[in-house]
Amino acid sequence: MSDTEFRHGKKRFYDNTKFPRGFAKSGDFTLAEEEILTLYGDTMFGLETGELSPQNAEEKHFVKVIENPGKAKTKLERIWLKYIQLARGRKRFHTLNGRTKPDASEDYSEDSSLVEED
Repeated sequence: MSDTEFRHGKKRFYDNTKFPRGFAKSGDFTLAEEEILTLYGDTMFGLETGELSPQNAEEKHFVKVIENPGKAKTKLERIWLKYIQLARGRKRFHTLNGRTKPDASEDYSEDSSLVEED
């Protein structure tokens, strides 16, 4: 990622609460995405929280993307938005049973048309 003006973080970025085994081992990020998050994540987090002020056009655009995610263009911006969604969004829960609770209005009594009369 030498073609970017984005600053490297002062320290490597990790999220031990949501991704305790690392970003790539979570199964949600590729190895390349993990590398980008660990190198630039500290700067992106600082820009998002307002601890850092943007120093170039790329960082200014990143701050705009935080407010309006539809404007994401660069790989850095898309990966950070993916991280935000996975770390702070609702966790999806999949059950093995696809049926929801039965309706109380359904009648499970014998159907009179199926009962043979002698």
